[in-house]
Amino acid sequence: MGTLYLVPTPVGNLEDITTRALKVLREADLILAEDTRTSGNLLKHFDIKNAMLSYHKFNEHKTVESIVERLLSGQTIAVVSDAGTPGISDPGFLVAREAIKAGIEVITLPGATAFVPALVSSGLPCDRFCFEGFLPQKKGRQTRLQALSEETRTMIFYESPHRIVKALSQFIEVFGAERQVSVCREISKIHEESVRGSLQEVLQHFTENEPRGEFVIVVAGKDSSIKELKNS
Repeated sequence: MGTLYLVPTPVGNLEDITTRALKVLREADLILAEDTRTSGNLLKHFDIKNAMLSYHKFNEHKTVESIVERLLSGQTIAVVSDAGTPGISDPGFLVAREAIKAGIEVITLPGATAFVPALVSSGLPCDRFCFEGFLPQKKGRQTRLQALSEETRTMIFYESPHRIVKALSQFIEVFGAERQVSVCREISKIHEESVRGSLQEVLQHFTENEPRGEFVIVVAGKDSSIKELKNS
């Protein structure tokens, strides 16, 4: 029986990949990639030429059965997403669940996940937090936010540059304009930036400055002891 590996890949800087991750990718019989073009660039950089198969949210339900069959036949399969850890707002959960059901060993390597550096560098409490990932784009979005209105833990969200202003505006409606927030973008890349302050202040910043890159929004919980964040 084979083994399924969930392999984190860098969220930006390619040097963040671990030696163990490279070893697993080189030895795998098959690499499941969210986008074979993106992962192909990573593998090419490290001179890894193993077979790849596209595995994303639009085909994972159709392909998971054949993947489990490969694992049962003895193959070693590695799952990677475009960036970060598979299963965290990326494909990976379904194949891991089905492999476990089939009695296959599932091993997740420690490594890059965008929300961890964003949280730790936010200046907000990181001993207790809730990770919300991407909010629903339309249906259920307001309901999800309202459910978090009394949340006392630090809250973490992912957002695209096209919706960051909208998201911050909605957060003000639910959490209040003075709630403290840290918005981190382009983690580990050349233009990495964290903008900290009240929701109103950070909204103004991204209203005046065109949002670019992928964003992690870290919002203080209700009644947080942090009264004011300042940019360094």
